[in-house]
Amino acid sequence: MSSHDRLPYATTLLVRDHCLCLHVQRAARALARRFDEAFRPLDLTNGQFSLLMSLNRPEPPPMGPVASLLAMDRTTLTAALKPLERRGLVRVAMDKKDRRSRILILTAKGRELLARAVPIWEKNHAAVEAKLGDKGPDNLRAGLMAVS
Repeated sequence: MSSHDRLPYATTLLVRDHCLCLHVQRAARALARRFDEAFRPLDLTNGQFSLLMSLNRPEPPPMGPVASLLAMDRTTLTAALKPLERRGLVRVAMDKKDRRSRILILTAKGRELLARAVPIWEKNHAAVEAKLGDKGPDNLRAGLMAVS
């Protein structure tokens, strides 16, 4: 590599200090670790909590809207459902309105676990929001929604 092909170290520092993608990824990993640790006594990950919470609706949802909400493709969602199904927390059933489609049912056991997980989420979420200050959480949510 010739000297004129080298990228200046100053560019590396610029990206390190300003790259929104990098900072969102770092924050997401830190939050994931925090909530994984908090949910560990329930043998639940933060992703499983989000998936179970996405099923807590008046009517069992079809896979498509759940995958969309969680920013997953159907294959990834199917894989994420497997351990929850094995634990009896979720049931996948045929949609009576469209026999080609599947609906996702949060079982009584799943609802009970989710009810135990919510206070853990509330406590940890409040602590994270407190670090962001008065308008921080709302501004952060608005900004993230704008780019997603």
